[in-house]
Amino acid sequence: MKSITQWLEDYGVSHQNKTNKIIHYLCVPAIYMTVFGLLWSIPFPIADMPMWVNWSTIVAIPAMLFYFSLSFTVGLGMTLFSALVVAFLQWWQLSMSGVMSVLIMSIVVFVIAWILQFVGHHLEGKKPSFLKDLQFLLIGPVWILCFVYKKLNIRY
Repeated sequence: MKSITQWLEDYGVSHQNKTNKIIHYLCVPAIYMTVFGLLWSIPFPIADMPMWVNWSTIVAIPAMLFYFSLSFTVGLGMTLFSALVVAFLQWWQLSMSGVMSVLIMSIVVFVIAWILQFVGHHLEGKKPSFLKDLQFLLIGPVWILCFVYKKLNIRY
């Protein structure tokens, strides 16, 4: 298994262009949130569960295990970020569903964010990392988290 350093170095190869990086800093968290939102929108088969117990939180468990296998600090950061995403989606469902459902909001943001991601890679002149290895879809959010950790002098 690759180390966190190897994953980040491999991911960073196709993320050198300043504009592509900025696009990723905005769009990767948005895509992460929308994946939760899309899963959130699938009806859960068990009734009378708290709103936050749904397909998004169930599917997140193996992802969190992967993140903790990379680093305790990364696992903790991604768990916190995931909890914030769940809180946001719960708020959206309770407060904004009359304007736009979680599903529609997630689809709209997902499509726009992916278009921007591909624009960024076009500017970069390199293909997205996940075309080489799908696990890079899980590394994108970690790459951003570790960027934040570096700014805060937190070791990962």
